[in-house]
Amino acid sequence: MLLLMALRIPIAIAMFGAGSFGYVLQTGWSPLAHFLNNQVFARFASYDLSVIPLFLLMGHLAAQSGMSKALFALASGLLARFRGGLAMAAVLASAAFGSICGSSVATAATITSVALPEMRRHGYSGILATGTLAAGGTLGILIPPSVPLVIYALLAEQNIAKLFAAAVVPGIVAMLGYLAAITVFVRLYPQHAPTQGEPTHLRWRELRAVAPILGIFLLVFGGIYSGVFTPTEGAAVGVAGTLVVTLVRRTMNTKKLVQCFYATAQGSAMLFLIFLGADLMNAALALTQLPNQLAAVVLGWGFPAMGVVVCILLFYMVLGSVMDELSMLLLTIPIFMPIISGLELGMSAEHVAIWFGVMVLMTVGFGMLAPPVGLNVYVVNQMAKDVRLTDSYRGVLPFLITDAIRMALLLMFPSLSLWLVGFVH
Repeated sequence: MLLLMALRIPIAIAMFGAGSFGYVLQTGWSPLAHFLNNQVFARFASYDLSVIPLFLLMGHLAAQSGMSKALFALASGLLARFRGGLAMAAVLASAAFGSICGSSVATAATITSVALPEMRRHGYSGILATGTLAAGGTLGILIPPSVPLVIYALLAEQNIAKLFAAAVVPGIVAMLGYLAAITVFVRLYPQHAPTQGEPTHLRWRELRAVAPILGIFLLVFGGIYSGVFTPTEGAAVGVAGTLVVTLVRRTMNTKKLVQCFYATAQGSAMLFLIFLGADLMNAALALTQLPNQLAAVVLGWGFPAMGVVVCILLFYMVLGSVMDELSMLLLTIPIFMPIISGLELGMSAEHVAIWFGVMVLMTVGFGMLAPPVGLNVYVVNQMAKDVRLTDSYRGVLPFLITDAIRMALLLMFPSLSLWLVGFVH
C-alpha cells in the first residue's frame, strides 16, 4: 500500500489494490468477489453514512451565502483596535464558519478568500497572514459538525452527538490558544502586523448579517441534543436552513446551486471510494489476525496505559506527513481500537472511545499544519501567490506550539472533553 502511494497512486486505489492482493493470497478470488458483492452495498446503503454528504452540502451552501464575509466583517470591527486584530478576526470567523461547515480545507479556503486581501492591504506580513488562516482552518474539524469526527464515530461505533459534545470544549480551547499565539507573536515581532485599524461600533446591519449563522447552529445542535431529531436529520435541517438563507439574501442562483451539488457529489464520491478501499484493506488485515495480535502484544508489554496512547498519537503525527486525515482514520482506527479498548485508563469503555476520538481529531488537525504535507498550508499558500511556502510554514509554528500544549492538557485531563458529554446526556 505504501509503495503504491509512493508511486502517487490515489490513496483509495492504493488501499483497494493492496487489500485485494492480500485477500486473494489468503482466501482466493471467489471469496474476494463474494465479499465485494456484499460489502459495497452494505457500506453505501448505511443510513448513518448519509450525514456526510449532508454536512458537505451545508458547507458548500454556506460558502455561497456570503456568511464568511459577514463573520469577518463583524469580527474585524470588534478587534480592529488591537494590534494583530485582523488576524484574530480571521480566527474567530474560522471558528464560527466551521460550526456550520465541518471541513478544515473548506473553512481555510473560504475565510482566506475574504480575509487575506484585507490583511495584506493593512500591511500584515505573508508569514502571519497565511499562518493564521491555515491554522484557523483546522477549527473547521474541531468545532462540530466535523466530517472526520463523524467517520470516527461510524468506525468506533460511538454516538455522533456525544462525540460532537466532547469536541466543543477542545475546539473553544483551540480558538483561545490561537488568539493567544497571535497576541504573543505580534508583541515579539510587531513588524508583521504594523498597522491597527480604527475602533468601530457594532452596527445593526453587521449583527443582522451573522444572525442566521447563530440561528442555524442553534437549530441543528439544539434539535440534536434536545432529542427532537437525530444527527442525520439535524444535518438535513441544517442544509434546508442554509439554503433558505442563501435564497433570502439572493446570493444563490441556479448555476451556483448546481455547483454546490456537484462539489458535494465529488467530495462524497471521493470519501466513499476511500471507505471502500479501507474496508477491503482492513478485511485483509483482519484475516491475518493482525489487529488482535498487535493488541495482545502491546498490552503484554506492560507499558503504562497513557504511554501507549502517547505512542499511538505520535504515530498519527508521523503518518500525517504522508497521508490525509480521512485515510488515516479509515485505515488505523480498526487496528488501534482493540488496543485502546484493552487499556485501563480509569474511565468507562464509552468514555475512553470518545476521549480517544477527540485526541485523534486534534492530532489530525496538527497534521493539517505540520510539514512536509500540511494540507491547509498548501491550500492557503496557493491562494497567496506572493508568499513562499517556507514562509507559510514559519507562520504556523506558533500555532503548532499551542496545539501541542492543548493536546498535553487534554491528555492529562480527559474531563476537559468529557464533562460536556455528561452534562448534555
